[in-house]
Amino acid sequence: MHDELLTIGRFARLCRLSVKQLRHYDETGLLTPVRVDALSGYRYYAPEQARDALTIALLREMDLPLAVIAQALTADPERRARILRAERDRLAARISRDQARLEVLERLAEDGLPDYEVTMSTEPERRLAVVRAVCSPAEIGQRFAECVGRLLSELGGAGVAWEPPLCGLYPLDLEERTEIAVGAPTPGGGGTPGLEFQVLPGGDVAETVHIGPYAQLPLAYNALFAAVHERGLRPQAPVREAYLVGPAEAPQEELMTRLVVPVQEKVA
Repeated sequence: MHDELLTIGRFARLCRLSVKQLRHYDETGLLTPVRVDALSGYRYYAPEQARDALTIALLREMDLPLAVIAQALTADPERRARILRAERDRLAARISRDQARLEVLERLAEDGLPDYEVTMSTEPERRLAVVRAVCSPAEIGQRFAECVGRLLSELGGAGVAWEPPLCGLYPLDLEERTEIAVGAPTPGGGGTPGLEFQVLPGGDVAETVHIGPYAQLPLAYNALFAAVHERGLRPQAPVREAYLVGPAEAPQEELMTRLVVPVQEKVA
């Protein structure tokens, strides 16, 4: 049996892995040697372990976490397919975010920081029907779309009229787990069972309008918060986005979003 086994060095070369990686996979239980010499501590691997080792190397090259790889290796074919499809979707979402970042960088490289017009105004009190979600910053787009669907369904089911535009409500700081809300202005419908309402107090705000893809909203926020701080003001939550022209009405380049930040004078 021993003569048929491979030393860790030979096995590493066979599987295009480093000895350090194999040791780590052993320590984490991902790929354990079939034999460890009790005196020397040398690890020995069987040739038939090469398939798992090569699969690990392939999936690591695709940046799959070790915990996910461990699940995939031990799963039946149907569950393995579900695991890999979930990772495919995660990778596709990351590529989409990276593509949006590339477009922002390209715009900055070509045109510099956009010259947004930031104005001060007084916002009236607004009463919204809202639905909420908690998510990571990377999930905001997906969760927002889900919230829109839920909100419109609940409003329609309750027979409550609402007035465009839809609004997004966000905290000042996007933390690892962030609560967001989607709201629809409602002139009536107070106390409707199954609906949550939120009143946004009136007061002084700083605002600007962004025209273009949602992925480039950070450019507008950069200008908006810079103007707030340059005026010696203190921003207040929630930050509001009003979707004046949405994806159902225009292409990405023509979307129009009003950004509103409530402000207060700084206390000396």
